[in-house]
Amino acid sequence: MFLARRLVLAHFWVAFVAFAVALVLGEWQMVVRSPQSPWVNNPELYYRSVTAHGTVMGYVLPTLVAMGFGYALTELSLKRALLGVRWAWTGFWLVVVGTVMAATPVALGKASVLYTFYPPMIANVFYYLGIVLVVVGSWIWVGLTSWNLHRWKKDHPDEKIPLAMFGNAAGAYLWAWTSLGAASEILLLILPAAFGWKDTIDAGLSRVLFSWTLHAIVYFWLMPAYIAFYAIIPRAIGGRLYSDTMGRVAFVLFLVFSMPIGIHHLFADPQVGAGFKFVHAVFTAMVSVPTLLTVFTICASVEIAARLRGGRGAFGWVKALPWDNPYMLAVTFSFIMLGFGGAGGIINMSYQLNETVHNTQWITGHFHLIFAGAIVIMYFVIAYDLWPQLLPGARPSVRLVKWQLWLWFVGMMVTTIPWHFTGLLGMPRRMAYFDYSHPALQPQAITVTISSMGGLLLVISGLMFLWILATARGKPAATALPYTFSTPVHAGPVPKALNGFTLWIALMVALTVVNYGFPIVQLAMIEETSVPVVRVGGPR
Repeated sequence: MFLARRLVLAHFWVAFVAFAVALVLGEWQMVVRSPQSPWVNNPELYYRSVTAHGTVMGYVLPTLVAMGFGYALTELSLKRALLGVRWAWTGFWLVVVGTVMAATPVALGKASVLYTFYPPMIANVFYYLGIVLVVVGSWIWVGLTSWNLHRWKKDHPDEKIPLAMFGNAAGAYLWAWTSLGAASEILLLILPAAFGWKDTIDAGLSRVLFSWTLHAIVYFWLMPAYIAFYAIIPRAIGGRLYSDTMGRVAFVLFLVFSMPIGIHHLFADPQVGAGFKFVHAVFTAMVSVPTLLTVFTICASVEIAARLRGGRGAFGWVKALPWDNPYMLAVTFSFIMLGFGGAGGIINMSYQLNETVHNTQWITGHFHLIFAGAIVIMYFVIAYDLWPQLLPGARPSVRLVKWQLWLWFVGMMVTTIPWHFTGLLGMPRRMAYFDYSHPALQPQAITVTISSMGGLLLVISGLMFLWILATARGKPAATALPYTFSTPVHAGPVPKALNGFTLWIALMVALTVVNYGFPIVQLAMIEETSVPVVRVGGPR
């Protein structure tokens, strides 16, 4: 039973078409920054592109993927029709209208503020109203996820929540809480300035509120990918999930530890005291625990698949893995990029070492490896895996899928490794162009050129992805095969605490209040901290 096909397809197609456009913009930005490009007389065009690229990749793509995948998971894992389909379509259209509303002032040069809402730069009011609609649309998904789970639990009081739905709900609750930071900043501080009601804004308080969202949003991005790790990969490669319980632990730990850590992005800002910066650095280290648990569990699941195929010995089983299977390639590539990106994150979270790489291309390389690399490649897997369900009879070409995944992996590595090197050399991010004839910049020219070549591979891979989906059409009379999730090795009961969210949501809220309460109240009570508003693109 899968009745929400059209709903999920609509989310995926809008997400992936917007993704392809943003991907082309990203490559254009790399060419502009490289010595291949002549001098750009109007750098504002570059910042328009960066804003559009960041907004689509940071908000539109992951939100629509999480929503579409979430609706599919709700039906397929709970084995019942989605409740509230009309509301789901309302949420979808709010996201679409909000995206168009936000993109219009960006295209007109009235919202070149990047995707980080950092005053005193203020964009055209319609940019923020568009973002508000996107968030409100996503909150409808949160509400429907919670309502469907509640109704299922009422009908199945003694059963454990399917793991895929458990992860889906965890991602929804995480997003509901983390989005409050940016929502509060926009509604309380930015919109009054954007409407022209105020000519000043409290930049320090704004940045702290945005940091509430800034880092935890990464874990909202990765929730669909981690659900795919646990619920899709072991089944797809012919194995079994090593531990259902471990998956639940990972999901709830993301709820607890991913929220109270955003101030580590503000190490260089003076408005927050050193004590709270240190606390956030410590909690940032703790959020690596669910990732390490996931890497262990999925590697164990992969080993089970290899041994079921006849693999033997301490390491000989690696040769028995189904390396011709695109899903095996995808999880391998994802873990490699996650490893490199996570290693860079250890530098970023360090209160001392962060000063070396702060606001350099190192940061750009780090978050592209995590999101565009480890996470987005699993978005591809999600689409490929669901496509035969969305279009019965459709089968993406295995050969083309493998080529597409290889191109994405190689392109991402070629793009991001040079960024790490140039970051260590001091190249700042968020700059439109450089004069590479200067002796201090000459060593960076070759690395920047190489990264733009990697970006070209990414564009080719992204367009291949769309082509594969568009050409894998199903036959009208075809019937989709029953969809299954990974089967755990031990299918017994789980602890009560891991079959619900009350405890974990309470811990998430409590730790956020402890880690953010004092800085926010302190900044809100300080008088005369506002600065003049800088309106992007001239008068409203």
